[in-house]
Amino acid sequence: MLIRTPGVYRPQADTRLLAEAMSGAGIAPRSRVLDVCTGTGALAIEAARNHGASVTAVDISRTAVASARLNSRLRGLDIEFVRGDFRTALRDRTFDVVISNPPYVPCRDDGPPRGTARSWDAGIDGRSAIDALCALTPEILSETGILLMVHSALCGVEATLSGLRGAGLKASVVSRATIPFGPVMSGRSAWLLDRGLIEAGQSYEELVVIRADRSRR
Repeated sequence: MLIRTPGVYRPQADTRLLAEAMSGAGIAPRSRVLDVCTGTGALAIEAARNHGASVTAVDISRTAVASARLNSRLRGLDIEFVRGDFRTALRDRTFDVVISNPPYVPCRDDGPPRGTARSWDAGIDGRSAIDALCALTPEILSETGILLMVHSALCGVEATLSGLRGAGLKASVVSRATIPFGPVMSGRSAWLLDRGLIEAGQSYEELVVIRADRSRR
């Protein structure tokens, strides 16, 4: 069980799918791991407890960082937490593994998301955080590092793969799962249908985990 203050994303199917991908990724002990958009710290805790990694976790939300820090302390784990925008908070550092469950739900373009919606709303195409992370990864990834990122297929798997490959990384889908819509997706299904992102009557989405590695020439 993880402590979660109001407004912090609750670990769900996407969190579990990424945790499973981490288990199959062969993360070496003492790897330097960065958890982007940590939320409750579930994946940071997974990396520290089950992979023996040196973990840094970043989130823009103060309440998320406070929740994640408390969850790690209750488990006796030494995790570094950084409160800030991942786009700028860690540009001077590199990591062996970058993991992320970023916001990826398409939303109306009504300005920056606020409150709890910051955990999932990601612009008109759901890619505001994904594209930023794809662009940043080559800067923060070590020479033998890997990225593992989960997101919905509704916001463009090929666009993510193309963005990572365009940045000089090898990228592929390593895991998939189909899940029913939760309250957020159900609540905007009519808008998603109007946008052509889902079909009439659709009540499910596919989640994917994308892995990216530095190309070895």
